[in-house]
Amino acid sequence: MARRIALLLVLLCWSLWLPAQTVRDPDTHFFNDTFGDFHEELQRAREEGKQGIFIFFEMDECPFCHYMRTHVLNQPAVQDYYRKHFLNFSVDIEGDVEITDFQGRPTTMKDFAFKQFRVRATPVLAFFDLDGNLVQRYTGRTKGVEEFLWLGEYVAEGHYRKMSFTRFKRLRRKGRLPGAPAHR
Repeated sequence: MARRIALLLVLLCWSLWLPAQTVRDPDTHFFNDTFGDFHEELQRAREEGKQGIFIFFEMDECPFCHYMRTHVLNQPAVQDYYRKHFLNFSVDIEGDVEITDFQGRPTTMKDFAFKQFRVRATPVLAFFDLDGNLVQRYTGRTKGVEEFLWLGEYVAEGHYRKMSFTRFKRLRRKGRLPGAPAHR
């Protein structure tokens, strides 16, 4: 009887420990540290061999931003893939923090989001090439981890130059992209 109780306690402790190990804080494992100088970050991305810069435009009260942070950006597979291919930053669309835009001009986070990239709803998932040009924009939350990973793959592999993200997803599900297994 004592063995059964001990085994149950071990299993209970293990089950409580396991979920805590399968997610990681997005602020420390997804987003890169920055001083807010995106002009310099472009150079850093080039030096590190990245495909570009990813910016997560968000605001505090946004339930869709919260979903992305707690269900997608905290996943190790997402963090590993995006960290490999992009420098990743968060921009508060209501923020008064001074930053430097891709052209080297001082601005605030709020003006960078609203005036330069017309962010009106959140989240906006924006990908920039190594020259600071917007190459892909996705407004709203993704359906989950898989779609967010596909969005990163779509940009990192340059598929955005040839087709829409909708078409890319359709082909990806059917396994019709080179090297892409069929969706199950």
